[in-house]
Amino acid sequence: MKQTKLHRLVLSLVILAFGFSPAGGLNAGGLFMRHQRIEGTVKAPDFPADLEWLNTDRKYSIKDFNGKLVLLDFWTYCCINCMHVIPDLKKLEAKYPTELVVIGVHSGKFTTEKGTDAIRQALLRYEIKHPVVNDKNFDIWREYGVSAWPTLVLIDPLGRIIGSHPGEGAFNAFDNSIQEATRFYEAKGELKKGPMPLKLEEEKETPALLSFPGKISADPIKHRLFISDSNHNRVLITDASGALIDVIGSGAEGTFDGTFEAAAFHHPQGTVLKGDTLFIADTENHLIRAAHLKKRTVETVLGTGRQAMSFNRDGKGTGVALNSPWDLAIEGNRLFIAMAGSHQIWVADLNTYYTTPYAGTGQEARVDGPLRRAALAQPSGLSIEGNTLYVADSEVSSVRSLDLDPRGDVRTLIGEDLFDYGDVDGHSETARLQHPLGVAAKNGLIYVADTYNSKIKVVDPEKRTSVTLVGLGEAGLANGPFERVRFNEPGGLAFLGEKLYVADTNNHEIRVVDLKTKTVDNLVLSRLEKLKPSKKAVFFSLGH
Repeated sequence: MKQTKLHRLVLSLVILAFGFSPAGGLNAGGLFMRHQRIEGTVKAPDFPADLEWLNTDRKYSIKDFNGKLVLLDFWTYCCINCMHVIPDLKKLEAKYPTELVVIGVHSGKFTTEKGTDAIRQALLRYEIKHPVVNDKNFDIWREYGVSAWPTLVLIDPLGRIIGSHPGEGAFNAFDNSIQEATRFYEAKGELKKGPMPLKLEEEKETPALLSFPGKISADPIKHRLFISDSNHNRVLITDASGALIDVIGSGAEGTFDGTFEAAAFHHPQGTVLKGDTLFIADTENHLIRAAHLKKRTVETVLGTGRQAMSFNRDGKGTGVALNSPWDLAIEGNRLFIAMAGSHQIWVADLNTYYTTPYAGTGQEARVDGPLRRAALAQPSGLSIEGNTLYVADSEVSSVRSLDLDPRGDVRTLIGEDLFDYGDVDGHSETARLQHPLGVAAKNGLIYVADTYNSKIKVVDPEKRTSVTLVGLGEAGLANGPFERVRFNEPGGLAFLGEKLYVADTNNHEIRVVDLKTKTVDNLVLSRLEKLKPSKKAVFFSLGH
């Protein structure tokens, strides 16, 4: 499908003139409503016929949606802002189930994200239930004049563009316009209500014991592992051999505090132990939870339960808003938080639970220098050794080091910038990673979950080198000697003794890397009597 340069220019002008501001509010104080802008003026470009589709058993054309309002979501699955849009899309789909069709246009940033099977895993992980097209070469992106992830484009039932919105805040941006457009086109007899039949990817899946485990941490004193069973909304406690000790969470999606059996989480990620308390980054609830292992209770200690919509507003306890906390680390009474959503590292005083930004301005970039003037990009993994906090800075495909002295600096060990990535071993000048999510420091070396390369690498901070430890660089599941091993987007690492445990997210497994024998095997979970089927109910607390 070809469009003329003139058509693309007109389309871009329409999007600029009738779209939304990146800050999330309508231009001109609500342009759609003020001008009753509910009819499109420019024909929406069609989808190329040769692209692959997911969550459906067919390919689509724009004309297939005549009679429906269509919302295109241009996204890439690595992007935290794109993740923040997904709940808004689900709210719109629930509110307008017979009038609105959401179409995901996945225009992948990273090489791995261009693969249809990798996108399929992302749909399952994020529980997306609308059709998604793999726009791997940015064909649709260019035709619609898109310039940022995420961008949403609303199309009327006659196949014409109403307007667009770059950035988060999709529900507030589109809710009123969809309401008005529904009434307008229904009155004209041009709206065709009714559900759209789909063939979801989840229907092809066989349930697994773990579901997209995102992180793992260890207790070297009592030889325990803490496994974030993220899509089952719980944390499992096992011994080093995989024997189940306890389960934190009912499996329900929610924010409920209480006993281990009753507590509810929403896709938890990183954990860290202090004494008999396990702190949990309850990522999609934007909370930090404390699991008291002796009392077997969970309480919320940080966060309002709502995503922080502004930067650098510190606060105390449940009065401070967080933004997608992804991993945790502890030094003394300081809890460090990888705040992926605000591109910062925050720190909480565990005596008072007063919480404040520690490093990063909030700008998404790779800028070294003093802690509060530096910039990070979606930090997603933390590990402390000595006086240094190491960070997997995922969107700039980098490993960064931060001084634990608040007068210190941020430095880059490996990596360059937002669009500099790859799979290259060697010195920092040439070495490249691809969206790493996890780090584990041990004996002066930094072990890295090089997530989108499906490898484990080792970074030497002194020599400033990065080399592959294990993994063929192709997604898969294969154990045995290092030279045969495959992972599938590993996200978390933890040492227990001389073994490195890996949360192999897309394989739904915990892998055990034996550094002495240079072999890898699966952690076999046993004593599963405590596991119960995940509850379907959704619980809320804290008034949310």
